[in-house]
Amino acid sequence: MQDRRGTRTGPDLRGVQDAIAQAIAESTPGGVRTGELDRDGRALRWVEAGRGGGAPVVLIAGCGTSSLTWAPVLPELARHGRVVAYDRAGTGASEPNRGAGRVVTPTLDGQLDDLAALVRHLGGGPAVLVGHSWGGQLAQLLAWQAPELVAGLVLVDPAHEEFQPSAIRVAEGALNRLWLLREALTRPTAGPADPLARAEAAVVAHHHQRWTLLAESRLTTVATPELRRRRSDSRLPEVPVAVLSATAGLPGVMRSRWTALQSRIASGATRGTHILVRGAGHAVHADRPRAVIAAVLEVSDHARYAGKA
Repeated sequence: MQDRRGTRTGPDLRGVQDAIAQAIAESTPGGVRTGELDRDGRALRWVEAGRGGGAPVVLIAGCGTSSLTWAPVLPELARHGRVVAYDRAGTGASEPNRGAGRVVTPTLDGQLDDLAALVRHLGGGPAVLVGHSWGGQLAQLLAWQAPELVAGLVLVDPAHEEFQPSAIRVAEGALNRLWLLREALTRPTAGPADPLARAEAAVVAHHHQRWTLLAESRLTTVATPELRRRRSDSRLPEVPVAVLSATAGLPGVMRSRWTALQSRIASGATRGTHILVRGAGHAVHADRPRAVIAAVLEVSDHARYAGKA
């Protein structure tokens, strides 16, 4: 594992970043690198792996969750090019927003500014954005706001402002943590020293993580009118877009409504594809990682060919 880039470090959360990197590096060819970006005195951190000249792949986690949730797909994606999994402010290894000496509520534009700054910092031109749930909504927002930063989109059971059962937002963190615990307990090396279990313990040990989960959940509701406005005033750029929908984990009527909204996202894109992932719950990348990997590689290939045209 190589040294992190950047100049700003937060001593309380560096151990979290190291634990996440070590857990993912267990199965990642070529190892994992760490990085950080100074955002007005606050460290925005990520892990990355792989190399290549194509568009980097940026993984955007769901509501209140960390880069660690991408462990099922990041190692394989790294075989094909550069892939970056970052933590939003207050999640994982990234420091929370602060004002007057205390943690403050995240904002829609603040999260978008961080994501845009990260893509620009990577220096490889536009990126393929892969967003799960709330991360999928942020990916769309950045594509509307700054299309020059987006080479393609993979939206993994993306959130939608017209489907707002708040319990799903709060449950995202719990579901992902249950998956991490399950993985840690079922691995041959399971036990207190298991890297996944150690990394997740490092994440949840910081009390602001739960606060951020709840704050982001509130943000998804409070921002609904603004999300509606931006969707009505915008359209996705002419880049490849893959929308993956779960098929399990919700009552049929709720699932059908959410899937219909996700299908509408794909049909509204010039180069959109809608994929139903059979047997997958909301955390599609945990339940059916091969489906997500295949979609990312296909979108990346299309983006690469488009860039050469």
